[in-house]
Amino acid sequence: MTEGARAGPVPRASADAAERGELRHGARVLLLALTAALPALLCATWLLWRDDAQALSIKLRVTASALLVCCFAGGLLALRGQVTRPLRTLANLLGGLRRGDYSLRARGARVDDDLGLALHELNALATILREQRLGALEATALLRAVMAEINVAVFTFDQAGELQLVNQAGARLLARPEERLLGLPARELGLDSCLQCPPVHVIVASFPGGLEHGAPAGERRWALRRSEFRQGGRPHQLLVLSDLSQALRDEERVAWKRLIRVLSHEINNSLTPIHSIAGSLRRQADRQPPAPDWDEDVREGLDVIARRAEGLRRFMGEYARLARLPPPNPRRFEVTPWIRRLAGLEERVSVELHGPRALELSADPDQLEQALINLLRNAADASLEADADAPAAVRLEWRRDGEQIEFAVRDRGPGLAKTANLFVPFFTTKPGGSGIGLVLARQIAEGHGGSLTLRNREDGGGCVARLRLPRIVAA
Repeated sequence: MTEGARAGPVPRASADAAERGELRHGARVLLLALTAALPALLCATWLLWRDDAQALSIKLRVTASALLVCCFAGGLLALRGQVTRPLRTLANLLGGLRRGDYSLRARGARVDDDLGLALHELNALATILREQRLGALEATALLRAVMAEINVAVFTFDQAGELQLVNQAGARLLARPEERLLGLPARELGLDSCLQCPPVHVIVASFPGGLEHGAPAGERRWALRRSEFRQGGRPHQLLVLSDLSQALRDEERVAWKRLIRVLSHEINNSLTPIHSIAGSLRRQADRQPPAPDWDEDVREGLDVIARRAEGLRRFMGEYARLARLPPPNPRRFEVTPWIRRLAGLEERVSVELHGPRALELSADPDQLEQALINLLRNAADASLEADADAPAAVRLEWRRDGEQIEFAVRDRGPGLAKTANLFVPFFTTKPGGSGIGLVLARQIAEGHGGSLTLRNREDGGGCVARLRLPRIVAA
């Protein structure tokens, strides 16, 4: 066995025991061995020096007595070493583990021996702790690398509101080196208001630095997330700030491109025939003498121009309607009679109703009616498109799911071939369609704090539209 380094400073309990005059473990073992072997030594000495041993010479008896004492003393010392040396080895190994040195190992670790089994388990413990330490170091290194690379500001504050950890993005945001930020209070850093915000919040704030290549941040929108954790048994706060301005600008740019593409498409569809017919009428007007059917051509051309102008006006009106959707005006109403009345408006196909009888909803019934009418009309069109001769049916379901209510409209149509443009304004695959039904329905759902999704049915052909709403919509 190897003893390694010493176990470190003497514990306070050992010093107190020494002050009280208590014997150490080795001294106690030596005293017990002396107590056990001393009677035998005294008996042997008495046998050497009794009267009937006069035949032995004095020199022989002295030599024998000295040999007995030496063997006795040597045996006591050997016994003390056999007892205390393994304990010291265990103490040194445990001291190394306490100091974080997991490289020490004990020799003689055997599972068929009591002491060897203890040493074997201690070596196994050191191996496990070493592997755990390596794993923790690797995880910490990975965490530091991730925190250094992400473009999100991360701060941790202790119970006193002093900064304990910050990543590079946070240091850039505050325009100070990391080592000069640690230990400063949140008030001095300008983050005290962030620690008072709700756990998930969006704020508009200005910070000295920026997250993008050191550019000034200015007045921006920030997504704030705050949570609590404990370190060393003490509460801490984790604060994460991510810049929403760039993401919002990107989304705004995409929205503008999409809007311009749709408007250009619709306006060009109207202006192209108007331009062509106007040019044709102008050429005919320049002819002298006019053609015999001049009056009829003028009337037809003006009719086409009027129809295209009316279509363009209707298109712009639909867009204005979509853009001016008012906020919902919630009120409490019974769902079942409202659903039955709404289903009766669709006369082309039969509408199967399935849902609980007693269910209340606090929402804007007029807006929800418009959303569900659009979904029912699309489902009916899809069912009739699949087979116009067969009796078509649409299934309308509603149910309560926790604190939400879900409306599901199922059809038996051909299903969705492409879903990328489902919610693009004015995009439609139906002849004569306006392309705002689904967009308006989703806008109504999101205005109520809900969502609208469309998926192909898993049980066969057709599509299912799910409109999920909170059961109570705040006014």
